This record gives sequence, C-alpha cells and structure tokens, in this order.
Amino acid sequence: MPATVWKGHIAFGLVSFPVKLHAAARDQSPSFHQLHQCDHSRVKQVLYCQAEDRPVSRAELVKGFEYDKDRYVVVEQGELDQMAPPSSRVMEVREFVPAAEIDPVYLDASYYVAPEAAGEKPYTLLYEVLRRSSHAALAQWTLQSREHLVLLRPGRYGLLLHTLFYADEVGVLDEFRTEVEWVTERELELAGLLVEALAAPFEPGKYQDRYRQNLRALLEAKIRGEELKGAASEPIPTPVPDILEGLKASLARVKKPAAIAGPSPVQRRAAVTG
Repeated sequence: MPATVWKGHIAFGLVSFPVKLHAAARDQSPSFHQLHQCDHSRVKQVLYCQAEDRPVSRAELVKGFEYDKDRYVVVEQGELDQMAPPSSRVMEVREFVPAAEIDPVYLDASYYVAPEAAGEKPYTLLYEVLRRSSHAALAQWTLQSREHLVLLRPGRYGLLLHTLFYADEVGVLDEFRTEVEWVTERELELAGLLVEALAAPFEPGKYQDRYRQNLRALLEAKIRGEELKGAASEPIPTPVPDILEGLKASLARVKKPAAIAGPSPVQRRAAVTG
C-alpha cells in the first residue's frame, strides 16, 4: 500500500466522511547524485550568507519574501499556519460539473481516495451518484502551503482525485486556429481508415519507457564493469509531400505493425551479455 499523503474529511452538503489519499502515480526513472570527479564522493550544497561571508546552518534560516530588489519581509512559520484555510482539514464539494466538460489540460497530479473505517457508506454514496450522473465534484484542498482546486471523479473501483491548475495558470494559445477547409473529404476518409486500423482498447501496460529501459541496462552493465553501447538512433522521418500518398502508404504499413512493448535493442543486448 502506498504511503498516505493526507488524512481529512470530504463533505458534500451536510454529509461528510473521513478519507485518506495515496499518490496514484510516481516517476520511476533512475535518479543521480552529484559526485566529486576525482574521488567519486558525494558533495552537498552549502548554505552561505553573502553579507557575513560565511556558511550558515539550517537552524539559522527564516522565510523571506522579496517585495523589491534585495528587500525582504520575514514571515514566521506560525504566521503561515494561521493562513491555512479550512480546506486543510475538510475538502468541501462546491459544485458538481459534467465530467465531459473538463478539459484534460487542467489536470495535474492524481491520487486514490480511500475511506476510513467510519466512512465506507457515504464514500460509496458519493462514488455511485457520480458514476450514475456522469458528473465530477469540484472542491478545494490545502496541501504543502497551497490551496489546490481538485476534481473528484469515479474510477473503476473507487474515487479518484486530481489536482487542477487554476484558470490563470493555464496558458491560452491564440496564435493558431484550425481551418477545416484545408483538408479534403478524400483525405479525411483515408485518415479515418488509418484511425480505425490503429484503434485499440486503452491498455497503457503495452507501452514502456524505452529511454528508462536503456538507462537501466547501461547502469547494470557499468555495475558489472562492462561497456554497453547505445542503440543506433532512428532516422527522423521526412515529411511526405503528398498527404494522400502518405496516408495510403500508412494504411499499407499498419497491416504489419511492429511490436509496441518489446524490449529495446539496448535491453536485448544487455540480456545477451548479462
């Protein structure tokens, strides 16, 4: 079971129930440390006071906001704690919105919502009413000194929570507008056939991060004291001058699709030499 990132209550109307949140996804890429080149020992950042020209410890630090060039106001942690809104303890549903109207560009992090022992029935009630109504719940939730706009929606087995970007955090692209008159009916017909040929159920497990696979194979080879050459770079596809011919060639190509989730060339080579 993943670690609990928050415990509190969800409230809709006068109904509330205790829940806990677990991160739904996390990056699995290998991480690196900074080492001293000559002896490969770990290095660490030193906190340094420019005014006194000396290192300082973390115990000497305070939070400061720069309101003008090199001018700061100091804010104590107790003052920040007093600013926390009620949503740090209770996630109150403000609105129910049609799920189909939510643009995915607003979605940020994802969490699984699990009921505590006393909250199973109202949790199930909210889950089922959202599932049947095709709506999602909007609420606000405070975590790590920030009040997030969040979306609660029914997943396959329970409630999911997504933090959302606020409207002023989403960039608006006004430079380009699609002109449907640019494409012909024949091009749309062939493109539709290509979509049908590549149509498949959503199965993210078929896909793998080939760069991460190659990187892990490289690290494992280096741990064994071996040398592993990288995979040959694939050529960049050249633009097709005739879209119709490109679509026809694409349709012929998908009749013999390449394996999507097979091991990468570097990974296969590592398995042979391992």
